[in-house]
Amino acid sequence: MGRSLGFGVLDLMGGGWNTIISGLMLYFFTTYGGVTATQSGSIMFIARIVDAVVSLFIGPLTDNLFRYRVGKKYGRRHFFLMIGVPLLLLLIFPLLFIAGRGYWWYLFVYLAVEIVIAMILIPWETLPTEMTDDYTQRTKLSSTRMFLSATATFLVFFIPAQIKSTNNPNAYFITGLIFAILFAVAVSISYFTTWERKLTPEFLAELEARPKVSMTREVMQSVKSFGQAFRNSSFNKHLAVYLLSFTGKDFFASALTFYAVYAVHESESVGLYLQALSIVGLPVTIWAGFLMVKRGPKFLWGVSFSTIIIAVLALGLVYLIQPVGILAWLIVICAVYQAGRAVLEFTPWNVYPFIPDVDKLISRQDRAGIYAAVMTFGRKSTGAVATLLLGWIMDLGGFLEPGTANRPKLDPSCTDACPLVQTSAATHTIAAATVFGPLILIGIALIISRFIYLNAETHEVLRAEIDRLEAGGSKEDVTPEARKVCEKLTGHRYEELWPEELPEGAIALNE
Repeated sequence: MGRSLGFGVLDLMGGGWNTIISGLMLYFFTTYGGVTATQSGSIMFIARIVDAVVSLFIGPLTDNLFRYRVGKKYGRRHFFLMIGVPLLLLLIFPLLFIAGRGYWWYLFVYLAVEIVIAMILIPWETLPTEMTDDYTQRTKLSSTRMFLSATATFLVFFIPAQIKSTNNPNAYFITGLIFAILFAVAVSISYFTTWERKLTPEFLAELEARPKVSMTREVMQSVKSFGQAFRNSSFNKHLAVYLLSFTGKDFFASALTFYAVYAVHESESVGLYLQALSIVGLPVTIWAGFLMVKRGPKFLWGVSFSTIIIAVLALGLVYLIQPVGILAWLIVICAVYQAGRAVLEFTPWNVYPFIPDVDKLISRQDRAGIYAAVMTFGRKSTGAVATLLLGWIMDLGGFLEPGTANRPKLDPSCTDACPLVQTSAATHTIAAATVFGPLILIGIALIISRFIYLNAETHEVLRAEIDRLEAGGSKEDVTPEARKVCEKLTGHRYEELWPEELPEGAIALNE
């Protein structure tokens, strides 16, 4: 368990950074950075697209670092962890939280942070494969990582909320320093408590024997493989639910602090504390694990999405009614939302291990890595869509950035530090976006999830059919039930499955 914690603690940075993107940066940029909401969204959108592309090159680079002196001395994976610490701690990360620097400053610093974090995370994610071949030990590593990632979601909002409550004018810069130190310590712990396969003469000979392919060609081959994943009907539905639901939760996280400050006139600290209620998700995740086994993913998605829809509709009612004791209502509603969000985040990557089995029946190959890569690439590509869309909607509604001369204050006699309000049109827009943005995205995900056929029972039938075919069984001997299940899961006629001829270079599973 100590080794698992040493490995998983780095996801304080991985999970923490994703939460910072979705829940903190848009508010910081528009409120303290001196850029418009649309510009703020574009910073995150551009950086995420660049990150998604750069990540395609980082994977091959770390795989082939053994060819160079630094890779042989420090390791193919650990070299990137080592250089990431000073880059994060000393040079880049705190610069992102300096107030009033303008669009180009934040764009270039943000790009640098994205690239450095990708440079650390991609090699780190390979370490379970390097450290052990045991399924149980790998599961322990992954489970510990997920728990610590969920803890990071809480810390990302709790820390700045605590500092903001002291009215410190440099609250966000201090927050940036704290995160930089926390992330750097986490990376250092993982560096010293994990290992990778030693570059013994035998292993080096094995690596050198692999055909040398240029990085560009390897990326192009990966892109081609990505396209093949979309022949899998179960994966297409799963990916749609995954991207729509995660974009919906990102939209809500980006909007909630604006909603708290401008729509219901609570303090910025309150908005951050409402986000920090994500701590509710830790025990809920454990509960979801039991339900995943007993009831399956369709049930979990139904519970999660329905809970989130009820919560965001309740926030809409709070805005319309403005009830007495509004803070208590917000706490209850957001706690309910966070419970639904925890199940939303838990489900997709627990369904994922079943997806490659569907592909095995289509291709007779083991291509689990392709599906993981497509999911990760899709998530990175859409990860900032929510903030870009929200920023555009806010500007369209007449959002006034801090410093605008005609922006009204709650109390005209206040100093510049007093709470500020928006025009009624901008306030209505913020409230509507907070409700209808996630409502539409989560609602579509809920509808698609109803058509997902993959569960424990159908997977058992699928797995039995694959085992039968691998043992040399004839396709003509398929049972009516197995034929129906296989066709519904793959989206192909049974006769098209388990092909006799494979692509050049592919190896059949039963060879």
